[in-house]
Amino acid sequence: MDWDKVSAELTKPLDPAAIKPPPQGKFGEYVDGYHVITEANRIFGHNGWSYEITRLDQTSGAVYDLKDKNGQPYQQYRCSFLCTVRVTVDGVIREGSAVGMGNGKPENTSDVIESAVKESETDALKRALRSFGNTFGLALYEKDKSKRQVGDGAAVEDAIKRIVSAKTGKALLEVISSINGLNQLEAVAKARVDRIIALVQAAPNVAALGAMENAFGPDWSGVRAYAENRINELTTNEERPNNGTENP
Repeated sequence: MDWDKVSAELTKPLDPAAIKPPPQGKFGEYVDGYHVITEANRIFGHNGWSYEITRLDQTSGAVYDLKDKNGQPYQQYRCSFLCTVRVTVDGVIREGSAVGMGNGKPENTSDVIESAVKESETDALKRALRSFGNTFGLALYEKDKSKRQVGDGAAVEDAIKRIVSAKTGKALLEVISSINGLNQLEAVAKARVDRIIALVQAAPNVAALGAMENAFGPDWSGVRAYAENRINELTTNEERPNNGTENP
């Protein structure tokens, strides 16, 4: 598996179209099982990943005597299952556990059990996959929505292309300014830092490096080592004596 290519996909943000609102009576947005399985097939390949159920235990099951809103008695069967799923991707293993619940008429016990098992398996699979990256729902665990790694894929790809195409520090600053909210996304930040590093390594003099440090201050911690190496190169070249073999 080409992990460089896979890692690039895993750093991309979660598509907002994949986010589902919380079900009635529950809290928290989520991504469904169809989305995570589709993304796993897309990113890892259909033959690049697999999963197995390593535990499936019924944790409850009983018939309850209840009353409807008109006070009429009725019975309902309720059950729950605990499922643990192990996901394997090219030798990398992740596990997730979840409890699924089902309820229905006592005469439909099999259907209720099947519903609970399916829910527990799907949720366990989602929890196993989420540690791989934002597109599997990890982004939703950031409580501060302004910091969530969520963004339109096409817009992100366009921003990254523009960053990579910036030939000068000034051009890069213009791109950074124009993409605004996309700058907090990890994939965009990585592309931005990589481009600054390239500009640093091509800096013509120490003064240019100083100007870049002022312009790209927030990203400079990831660039400083490259800047110091470039300063050493420039300083060494300036101090090297001209023995007549080099043009003055």
